[in-house]
Amino acid sequence: MVADDISADWIRPNLGIPGVAVLSTTRVGGVSRGAFLGLNVGDHVGDSDHAVGENRTRLARQLPMDSQITWLKQVHGTHVIHAPTEYYPGVEADAVWTDRAGYACTIMSADCLPLVLADSAGRCVAAIHGGWRGLAAGIIRSTIAALPADPGRLVAWLGPAIGPLAFEVGDDVLAAFSLSDADEAVQSVSHVPGKYNLNLTTVAQRQLLACGVDAGHISGGDLCTFSDAQRFYSFRRDGQTGRMATLILVR
Repeated sequence: MVADDISADWIRPNLGIPGVAVLSTTRVGGVSRGAFLGLNVGDHVGDSDHAVGENRTRLARQLPMDSQITWLKQVHGTHVIHAPTEYYPGVEADAVWTDRAGYACTIMSADCLPLVLADSAGRCVAAIHGGWRGLAAGIIRSTIAALPADPGRLVAWLGPAIGPLAFEVGDDVLAAFSLSDADEAVQSVSHVPGKYNLNLTTVAQRQLLACGVDAGHISGGDLCTFSDAQRFYSFRRDGQTGRMATLILVR
């Protein structure tokens, strides 16, 4: 990342892989106002085009020169694309991977779980939009299957998402994951029949393990968007709100 960083508050996990960089923005450092106050990079949420454009420019300035950010149209599905061969601005997908330097694989979130993957040798990287629908449908499995890497050599990091004490769901969501109310990832909401709190991070970690990712190569997942309004946007908390970005790239 470049030296003139506009915000020390942004999250930069070190995956321990030379040449691979990860960046997850907060709402600090932008020009948006009102419900989108801060660094909203979502161009589909009702914010002004000028503000979103300036925020995205500020983000781009923190990346190596000539990096291309892969802005997707996310639809809570399982479509995975390769950059640059299948990428164009606004392409409909919920995961993107690359084996080329200069492409910042990027997803937006505001409660959904952002995940990044990297081959331990730095040969390929991927970013995944992990909403509950996409996770239930297999977006992690689809992304890992698309990568030209052994799953056992992948390193994963889970970014800020809605925490288990805030993510209230119904029987339909448990059924989508084939979970019972006795599962350790599930807690019943007191005195509210058919309502549960779901640990989305635990669900994603299990799916990574099931795909062959080593437990020692999985980190993150400990930041709750819902409970920290100063740092993070949260759709479940606020309704109309902005979006953060999580990026991974080979420098």
